[in-house]
Amino acid sequence: MRKKDILELKKRLKKNECTFTKMCGCYVNSEKNIILKLNETFLNLEEEEFFKYLEIAKKTLSGTVGNNLLELNFPLDEEKEGGRQYSLMSLKMSQLKDESMLDSFYKLIIDNYEYAGNFLILVFHDAYDVMTKTTDNAKLDESEEVYEYILCAVCPVTLAKPALGYIEDENRIGARIRDWIVGSPDLGFTFPAFIDRSADIDSVIYYTKNAKDPHPEFMEEVLGCSSKKTATEQKETFHAIVHEAVGNDEEKAEHLFGEIQETISNAVDEHSAMSDDDNEPLNLTNDNIQDILAESGIPEEVTTKIQKSYTEEFGDTPPNAEHLIDKKVIAANKQRNKEIRLQKKVAALEEELQKSKQNDVLEPEKESALEVENDSTVEINSDSALDQTSDSETESMEDSTTTEESTAPNYDVVVHVKPEKVDQIKSQIIDGKKCIVIPIDDNEQANVNGVSTSL
Repeated sequence: MRKKDILELKKRLKKNECTFTKMCGCYVNSEKNIILKLNETFLNLEEEEFFKYLEIAKKTLSGTVGNNLLELNFPLDEEKEGGRQYSLMSLKMSQLKDESMLDSFYKLIIDNYEYAGNFLILVFHDAYDVMTKTTDNAKLDESEEVYEYILCAVCPVTLAKPALGYIEDENRIGARIRDWIVGSPDLGFTFPAFIDRSADIDSVIYYTKNAKDPHPEFMEEVLGCSSKKTATEQKETFHAIVHEAVGNDEEKAEHLFGEIQETISNAVDEHSAMSDDDNEPLNLTNDNIQDILAESGIPEEVTTKIQKSYTEEFGDTPPNAEHLIDKKVIAANKQRNKEIRLQKKVAALEEELQKSKQNDVLEPEKESALEVENDSTVEINSDSALDQTSDSETESMEDSTTTEESTAPNYDVVVHVKPEKVDQIKSQIIDGKKCIVIPIDDNEQANVNGVSTSL
């Protein structure tokens, strides 16, 4: 069933194009009793009523294909006399002129439709002269076939909300009389289905207003078809399968489900890019879902559980991949992945900043040609020797200087301090000159160029 087939039928439901020949129905109260019956020549209705009924008919061809509009197929047994398909064919061929046939149809709906309040059953008959179309969709005057069908709508009837109103007879404002209002269709169907611009007597177009509660009892008991899940139900089922496979870790389940959603969405986009609008949709078979899970990076133990449940739920009827896509989940997953990437970038920047701070500790050494090492003494090698040195001290100083120059030939000043003094070293401008400042406590000694001295 294609969307454009539905639109072709729906766009005819206008004042100047509608060709409904007859409209029948009945009004049923909450006790399942028929209050009144309708039998009208549709085109003879008063204009206001005409448009109201036409709007109801339009609603049964509205919504999303696969979610609000489902293609249901009849089992072979239903073709035989007494079967649901056989009865619908007979009703269509009678053009709604057989009263007993209509009564049987009403009773079938009343007995099987699960609804507690009042409701209205409407049945329309139509014959659509399907015009031939060229490849560019231009209509020709030739007729391909006459598509004869019936359209049924079941509408809830509820009391209007209590309100104040003007009571003309009494010339006052008072509580208005609450009327029974016919609402939009809760469900409906079109038989036979209109597939590829032609009648398909082996299927029916089923409409449900609420995709979360499509009334499977109506599909099975009234139409005689196997019930089918809406896209909303399939999406919820798939969500439950993934969450049950992951377990109680809700955050992990949401993350994995988001990854799967993105992979399915990408697969649908690729399929659409390689095919035209008339091609079959991408159905997720057991093999397809295995590839999807692998590409999504799902752990093996979780994959096994998902595949098992998926086969049990969808094995016989693989769902359309688009029906499983939840755009809100995909958007949330993209945002979550974006935040994770940002967190990693922040962590990397913090690590670089920490390294930079560590390097800043050594920066004064670079500016002053300062090298700090763990040692037990402080030695300063300078071109100017202290005046207080003795001859023996001078020799020791020369030996020390030679050693220091060999280990650090590129420095003019070499400083060795105890580990606890490292943090106290700083560079400072004194009398316009850059100096190395090392605080000395009263009980501390210094060794300058091999000469021990008190400062």
